[in-house]
Amino acid sequence: MLAVLGFVATLALITGLIHLYLWKRLVKDTTRPGRWRRIGTVTAVVLALLVPATMMGTRAGMYWLAWPGYVWLALMFYLLVLLVVLEVPMLVTRLVLRRRTAVAAPEPVLVGPASTPGTATTTGTTTTVGATTTTGTTTTTTTAADGPATPGTPPTADEASEPPAAGAIGPDHDPGRRLLLARGAAIFAGLTAAGLVGSGVRTAMGPPRLDRVQIPLAKLPRSMDGLRIATVSDIHIGPLRGRLHTERIVAAINRLDADLVAVVGDLVDGTVAELGEAAAPLRDLRARHGSYFVTGNHEYYSGVEEWVAEVDRLGLRVLQNERLEIATRNGVLDLAGVNDVSAAGTGVAAPADYAAALADRDPSRPVVLLAHQPVAAFEAAKYDVDLQLSGHTHGGQIVPFNLLVRLEQPVVSGLGEVDGTKVYVTNGAGFWGPPVRVGAEPQITLVELRSA
Repeated sequence: MLAVLGFVATLALITGLIHLYLWKRLVKDTTRPGRWRRIGTVTAVVLALLVPATMMGTRAGMYWLAWPGYVWLALMFYLLVLLVVLEVPMLVTRLVLRRRTAVAAPEPVLVGPASTPGTATTTGTTTTVGATTTTGTTTTTTTAADGPATPGTPPTADEASEPPAAGAIGPDHDPGRRLLLARGAAIFAGLTAAGLVGSGVRTAMGPPRLDRVQIPLAKLPRSMDGLRIATVSDIHIGPLRGRLHTERIVAAINRLDADLVAVVGDLVDGTVAELGEAAAPLRDLRARHGSYFVTGNHEYYSGVEEWVAEVDRLGLRVLQNERLEIATRNGVLDLAGVNDVSAAGTGVAAPADYAAALADRDPSRPVVLLAHQPVAAFEAAKYDVDLQLSGHTHGGQIVPFNLLVRLEQPVVSGLGEVDGTKVYVTNGAGFWGPPVRVGAEPQITLVELRSA
């Protein structure tokens, strides 16, 4: 509980700072004091509170918060990225405009010798000031009734303190131009973010892409060439995706007519009581040599023991740090599975045990390991695993998150290699958090094993 509260507090602090920046760029810089600025400020505060409220509310069953909260989370992210990227060109533009304005500004012209404000000095002439006439060198003091100072006379203290006239332009004073620049940046960021998120929602809520990939394995006998494994991960049945989502995925997998089905973690975001009915279509999965499942990190947030029992009841064999022999009429393949690396320290399930799943096996047979996170390959490679099938990354889900995922995982999407072990990472068929996918379509992959 304390960990959850700490996470929510950290999230609230981060989102609060982000919303303060967004308010500065989208509200304060683009409006003058008045009603519209007040409306924008209130809106920014409400949206800042919406993010942590969504995180906590959806866990408490308030699923109606999911759509507005998670969609705004995606919009917030893209607004932040776009406005930060625009900071440099906006700064350059302001400096260029200030320089041009300074060059174009006329130089002040002084007429006659400098004189003390409030006095007039003449030599060898007759000067009339007010009602006084003098001959020779005379200094007279003017009054407020004398009218404006003559050209070239410095302004009085009162005149110097007056604000520039409307429309005045100077090197350091051009509020109209700054307002126009800020509004242009805000409109560009807003329209671009809305377009990206709108397209991303359509992609995320659409059907998963069906991909086929051929992976050669040195130990695979020629008689088993072409063995097909339908691979799916990160289905994420939850507040925004229910039974229809599961039915669509099951139907797509069954059309592949695979030899095996591998579901590599993050099946659900909720308890069996909440989502058992939505997961029920998994019982209809078909494959010649069975369907298999390994846990992902989200199972440990959702009641892993209940879900292991439920998935087993639905007909999927759960591989918890164990290995099976898949015997076909053409040969034998070892299929292993390990618990997710996040199981360590939960106290509710055994941590990933690679020795239990991979040691003491026939080294002449190829072995395929199911492990939710690609990072497991560093341990798997120590046991000469031929191929690891993983998910977890969502392919980044929202560009440019794929760049951040690469800092944690050795492979983000597709086929890679870690210390001699081939690793295939599927993008996942669902999403987590925002119902948005940009640059990483949902995916189901048919992995065809080829004899090298």
